This record gives sequence, structure tokens and C-alpha cells, in this order.
Amino acid sequence: MYFAKKSEYNDIREKSFLQWLDEMEKHDDVAVRCGVKLAREYMQYLKDENEKLQEENELKNSYLKKMKMRE
Repeated sequence: MYFAKKSEYNDIREKSFLQWLDEMEKHDDVAVRCGVKLAREYMQYLKDENEKLQEENELKNSYLKKMKMRE
């Protein structure tokens, strides 16, 4: 693979997206500029949701491991 970790690819992709949003903030069209704020908020929402789901998954996995050990 080209990247040592999956997170490296995601970091590069995120930085590229944020750079594109920075460029769109300077756009002449008001709708485009206003859409940047919405895109940033949605991206943060998705990050928060992903983190929450990962925590839930870890909790479920630990519970299942405990149940398996009881058998």
C-alpha cells in the first residue's frame, strides 16, 4: 500500500477537502460561500457521529468478550 496507516489517507483527504472549502469561501457567488459553512458543520457532525459509533462498538465488543468468557 501507499500509506502506512489508513488514517494517513483520511488525513490527506480531509486536508484537501478543507483546502477546497477555503478556496470556496473566496468565491464570488454568495450561495457557494454560504454553503461552505454548512459543509464544515456537516463534516463536524459526521466526525462526532463516527466517534460516537466507534465508542458504542468498543463497548459492545467488550461486553461480548465478557459474555464469551463466562461460557
